[in-house]
Amino acid sequence: MNQYRLLQIDALRGFALFGILAVNIWAFADPYFASGVTNPRYAGALDMAVRFVVALLFEAKFYLLFSFLFGYSFMLQAWAADRAGAAFRPRMLRRTAGLVVLGVLHGCFLFYGDILHLYGLLCPLLLAWHGRRWRTAESAALLLMLASFMLVVLGVVLLFSPEAGPPELKSVFARVAAFHGDARDTREFITNEFPSTSAFLMFGQGPSALAMFLLGLGAARANLLGSVEAIEQLVRPILRLGAVFGLGGALLYAAAAEFAPGGVLMIFATAVSYLTAPVLSAAYVVALMLLFRSRYGARVIAALAPMGKLALSNYLLQSVALALLFTGYGLRLCDELPPIAVLALVPAIFLAQMALSAWWLKHHTYGPAEWLLRAVTNWQWLPQEAGAQPPSR
Repeated sequence: MNQYRLLQIDALRGFALFGILAVNIWAFADPYFASGVTNPRYAGALDMAVRFVVALLFEAKFYLLFSFLFGYSFMLQAWAADRAGAAFRPRMLRRTAGLVVLGVLHGCFLFYGDILHLYGLLCPLLLAWHGRRWRTAESAALLLMLASFMLVVLGVVLLFSPEAGPPELKSVFARVAAFHGDARDTREFITNEFPSTSAFLMFGQGPSALAMFLLGLGAARANLLGSVEAIEQLVRPILRLGAVFGLGGALLYAAAAEFAPGGVLMIFATAVSYLTAPVLSAAYVVALMLLFRSRYGARVIAALAPMGKLALSNYLLQSVALALLFTGYGLRLCDELPPIAVLALVPAIFLAQMALSAWWLKHHTYGPAEWLLRAVTNWQWLPQEAGAQPPSR
């Protein structure tokens, strides 16, 4: 795979990081986020509009895109192992263990919604599918998406009844107290929240994430991200499905999240989003690929690729920045900023990361977290100075 195509994949990964930041920031900034209750402090029209747009365009979409790219990169790792003459399975199992350890540390100390450990736990399943026919993996991916939908519907049947009361707000008040307390209060809250959040992610997002792994693996085999020409026949159908089916599901999800966040409608809308969000995520990819081919494409790729090349480090750095802004680790701004101010922080943080990533890559071959994970994966000490030749990707 040539360097330009690798840069396109890095740029897509950088774009995915923007969407992940746009969602994760609310877990730090708004104690009512995902609680089933709208924040009563910020109930104006502008506040509602901001939350609606975030739910419409970002929530439940970008972890799917990131998962797809993880599956795509899985194949890049397999080809790199072949070129190096190394056994792929041991390398990937070491990489998996490294992801789990990094994810657990991240989840216990910085962000209880960590996704890295989930990827690490699911990766052996992806490894088991490696080498199988694409049609088999494609069918499994579709079944996993359907399973995600059915799991949420089953949750509605089991958890909701006419006697069900309003959502519990103990966790909301506990988050406010912890994030307005000192560093120890914050760390204890995050550590205590991590196990239950991890279980929710595994059963709530795990099947759909694994589905996107498999689709990404198949896309890499077909080199679908190599150029727009490779998916020429799929461009219009994907964009149309994204605009109708994907955006329709997103509208339902966003409306439920803002106007009925604690009811059966919200759970049903979440279930629908498990079926429709992958289509919208695919439309995002196609739209970015078209942009990369435009007159502005080279500039966009050059701006986003450093972020994507350091995706692991930047994902962790986002949590550091958010923790310093909103929790007892730093400024304690949780529940202190209106939604429009929170949203404005997203491009500010992202632009700062873009500049830092470009600067870092002028002096180093890898990001700090990438260096550590590659060292574990390859089981060898890697050079960090700029210009050093890394192993084939």
